[in-house]
Amino acid sequence: MGAIKTITNGIIKENPTFRLVLGTCPTLAITTSASNGIGMGIATTLVLLGSNVVISLTRKLIPDKIRIPAFITIIAGFVTIVQLLLKAYLPALDKTLGIYIPLIVVNCIILARAEMFASKNGVFLSALDAIGMGAGFTAALLLMGSVREFLGNGTVFGLPVSRDFVPPAVIMILPPGGFMVYGIIIGVLNKLTGGSVSKACRSCKDMRCEACGKVEEGVTA
Repeated sequence: MGAIKTITNGIIKENPTFRLVLGTCPTLAITTSASNGIGMGIATTLVLLGSNVVISLTRKLIPDKIRIPAFITIIAGFVTIVQLLLKAYLPALDKTLGIYIPLIVVNCIILARAEMFASKNGVFLSALDAIGMGAGFTAALLLMGSVREFLGNGTVFGLPVSRDFVPPAVIMILPPGGFMVYGIIIGVLNKLTGGSVSKACRSCKDMRCEACGKVEEGVTA
């Protein structure tokens, strides 16, 4: 059950894009088409998987004082590998994604998983966490890219859908459209999930109070 929970966490409960609101910059910048979303999602997943595994393997060897620089160095190595593979085998996608591939190095999703999960857990669970978070991130980018491409260009994966009979709303593939689609999707998901609000400890307002050992009802953070 621990393995199942770990791999599904990033897809639904802790989706990095729609739940944790991480990696917003590439989410808004490259989701002008569905293919861009899948490309960025897969690239990020590969970096997540590689860095999580290596960080988990070396977590006891890295001194605590330099863990963040060490994590970034490991992540940068895998980003370089992914970028070289894209340049060699998918040059068109590499050109489209542009600067956002090397910027995966500072993507807060990857650094957050390294700090919060891979540095504290074994290789197997760290790999599952990377796959789950990567799948959730890819699904979110695919959803946003499909919606924006359909509304803004009348196509999905480059195939004409409504362009011939409905004028496309070009604003949807521009920055304002990205913010609009992002906000609407988050609002809809919150509505469908009941818009639950986390409860905080009444005395210290901490979301997860270790001193009290419980979370009191009726007090929001």
